[in-house]
Amino acid sequence: MINATMAKFGYPKTLVHDYRHWCVLVRPAQATLGALVLVCKDDAQAFSDIPAEAFSELATVTADIEASLQSFRTYQKINYLMLMMVDKEVHFHVLPRYQDTQVFDETEFADSGWPGMPNLSKAVSPDPDALERIKTALKDNWTDPV
Repeated sequence: MINATMAKFGYPKTLVHDYRHWCVLVRPAQATLGALVLVCKDDAQAFSDIPAEAFSELATVTADIEASLQSFRTYQKINYLMLMMVDKEVHFHVLPRYQDTQVFDETEFADSGWPGMPNLSKAVSPDPDALERIKTALKDNWTDPV
């Protein structure tokens, strides 16, 4: 089942890892290097409306995300932003936070909000090939590869 938020963030092309109730997508606008979107596959538009099984699975999913992102690049903090203002289905923007500018594929990714709130307006939007290379690197570092 694909909901509108999954489609908006490029599913299935941006899929990093799939779970029963959640999917992890590489965020096309990389606010920080390795930025993800964690989307509940359900059509729920309120966090309290997702199935109990999705809440339970969230513990595994977040542990996998954090271990995998740490394997990809050592981050100092991680932020989960549940905004749901434009994209209505339950989802989080997952941002690894870095004190220092990261370089991937000869492109610099600065965490312009560090050490405060993330600055989503300063995101780097890699071209499709570069985004695919970021996705592949994330998948290669996933704790439970598909």
